[in-house]
Amino acid sequence: MAKVILITGGSSGIGKSIGEFLLGKGYCVYGTSRDPSKYPNSKFSLLPLDVTDRNSIKKCISDVLNLQGRLDVLVNNAGAGITGPIEEIPHKEIQRNFDINFFGPVSMIQTTLPAMRAQNSGLIINITSIAGYMGLPYRGVYCASKGALEIITEAFRMEIKDFNIKMTNIAPGDFATNIASGRYHAPLLDNSAYKTPYGNTLKLMDTHVDDGSDPRIMANAVYKIIETDNPKIHYKVGKFLQKFSIVLKRILPDRAYEYMLEKHYKI
Repeated sequence: MAKVILITGGSSGIGKSIGEFLLGKGYCVYGTSRDPSKYPNSKFSLLPLDVTDRNSIKKCISDVLNLQGRLDVLVNNAGAGITGPIEEIPHKEIQRNFDINFFGPVSMIQTTLPAMRAQNSGLIINITSIAGYMGLPYRGVYCASKGALEIITEAFRMEIKDFNIKMTNIAPGDFATNIASGRYHAPLLDNSAYKTPYGNTLKLMDTHVDDGSDPRIMANAVYKIIETDNPKIHYKVGKFLQKFSIVLKRILPDRAYEYMLEKHYKI
């Protein structure tokens, strides 16, 4: 029997690529969107979901279980970008980013676990970010929200191991998706003390996404994890230098690493 897979944020970008790839491998795939009617040509079924709404989460999980009787793999992919000087980002936008990138995935996990525990099996894959391993200038809120998801996964794994449920993180680098267009950008204010360095960094970040890797690389990584009996705690997927930046953070003195980031972002 084909494994049943639910991918949050499956209408575009990495989530869409994962869904199409897994569908081609014979899995039973469901994706989600806040408004599935906008994507009538999706190759796999899209269910309505707002990860910031607990009732929406409960209904989505219930719909999958009613349709298939089980849920084998949850891929927490839905996420949102945010940039800006932390001093100038409105509190409500910081809160919203954590609602989508951290509290939403945690709520998805909490709602999914009872069904997986009842079937004595399951796999949860959290899509985080290489940025979650470090504090990047003008991306601090995003780094913090993704880093929080990385860390809580480590705790979750130990708590659920007795139920034959696996959990892992995949941290992607920059991929060629539409994430930049949906990212919240704190406005470049003429009277801001951060106007010049933030403006320069913003252009550099958008260039990184435009020059990013093919999302199908992430899809293949997810497939390999699903086919693995005992997934690792952390996976990193991206260009060599992006992955190597995590290694450098471990071995370099803190100030040396900070200086390297400042040179990279020209600030």
